[in-house]
Amino acid sequence: MSRRERIKHDRKPLVDESGSSAVKEPRLPKRKVAVMIGYCGTGYHGMQYNPPNPTIEAELFRAFVEAGAISKANSNDLKKNGFMRAARTDKGVHAGGNLISLKLIIEDPEIKEKINEKLPDGIRIWDIERVNKAFDCRKMCGSRWYEYLLPTYSLIGPKPGSILYKNIEDSKAELPGILDDDIESQKFWEELNSEAHKQFTEEELENIKSYVPPARDVFDGNDELYLKVKKYKQLENLHRRKFRISDEKLKKFTAVMEQYLGAHNFHNFTLGKDFKDSSAIRYMKEIKVSQPFVIGDAKTEWVSIKIHGQSFMLHQIRKMISMATLITRCGCPTDRISEAYGPQKLNIPKAPALGLLLESPVFEGYNTRLEKFGYKPIDFSKYQAEMDAFKMKHIYDKIYKEEVDENVFNAFFNYIDNFDKVTGAQGSQSDEKTGNAVQKSVFEFLTARGISNTTEQDQQPKAKSAEEPNDENTVESDKCGL
Repeated sequence: MSRRERIKHDRKPLVDESGSSAVKEPRLPKRKVAVMIGYCGTGYHGMQYNPPNPTIEAELFRAFVEAGAISKANSNDLKKNGFMRAARTDKGVHAGGNLISLKLIIEDPEIKEKINEKLPDGIRIWDIERVNKAFDCRKMCGSRWYEYLLPTYSLIGPKPGSILYKNIEDSKAELPGILDDDIESQKFWEELNSEAHKQFTEEELENIKSYVPPARDVFDGNDELYLKVKKYKQLENLHRRKFRISDEKLKKFTAVMEQYLGAHNFHNFTLGKDFKDSSAIRYMKEIKVSQPFVIGDAKTEWVSIKIHGQSFMLHQIRKMISMATLITRCGCPTDRISEAYGPQKLNIPKAPALGLLLESPVFEGYNTRLEKFGYKPIDFSKYQAEMDAFKMKHIYDKIYKEEVDENVFNAFFNYIDNFDKVTGAQGSQSDEKTGNAVQKSVFEFLTARGISNTTEQDQQPKAKSAEEPNDENTVESDKCGL
């Protein structure tokens, strides 16, 4: 008996769950396609398929099968369908636009609508386009747009009496004329202090300031001092939400963000990268800071920051936003960003993940090749109206609500202002280290003392070409921290 005959003889007939003979699915042609998608990442363990955890790809794959775009025979393995993503997003991170490529059965002219019917409201298919067989959406994605939503009260200077405030004021006395005099923030804190004195006595305010929460097992929610602390925090939050940024401060923040444009060494804006590591060179193509807008029942003012870059490293966007925000609120010179590209290692905290979302991947270079093959270009702008409506309902509203409910950004910056730990770079006066060479705080780079870069220029790694392909496209989303 030949090998082919043995295989045919040994092959078992198809049966269903009850053991009855199953009708074999008709074989339908599959086409290589690009699927443009958007999603709210809340409640999901990221984009990538990772059973048994709920993920965006798991929802998509299930909907493809139920809508008939993937056969049941191929329903248990993404690899059989050539599944690939343009950008991976982590837990809780949203995307107004993202793209996956795979082989789908698309003979049905209403297949997009049928897939959307099977998906939850927080995940949408914008379009399905034919592409050539060699299309790899990860490798052929030339750049990516990200958006970060930031409440403008984040740019209020450190609270008087906090550790960071004291460090800044001490450095101003040592090195006058370097940092801005932030009259806007000074006025904010004076108005809050005046209102607080109307509601609390001086003694009560001192007790509130020195309050330390007891252990959970002995905590009393009706404790008189605790209730006063709670009332004071509510007053402070109310004042933060009333804050409206000045044109001058917004221009300063925009100018700081623009320092990121071009190719730079972002080794301080990620983890595990050394100054001499050439892979730390990243190219930022365009940055937009919106005019402030007020939204939600709490009437909080926000700005939208959009960053268009060739590629990004782990935590890079959140550290870029954090650094620009800290420089603005501490009154540092705008070129402090440029100094951060130098060899001095800095501990830049990550801004909260809450405000981050993937706007869309860009395929400008590859679109020309697609058109030569007779395919339509991949262009998310065609669905902008749909995407904007979706983001407002399923992404922005969730971000705004969580910020109001949890005071995420207030908690983050309060933690930074009162962070009293130092790195191993701190030391005492010695023959080798005197004056500014002695690091007094982990955030000394936010004071008038600035950043000390002593490595020779010729140790700077060679920059990648702006056209060099990349494969680092992860959006970060773990809890904010240092």
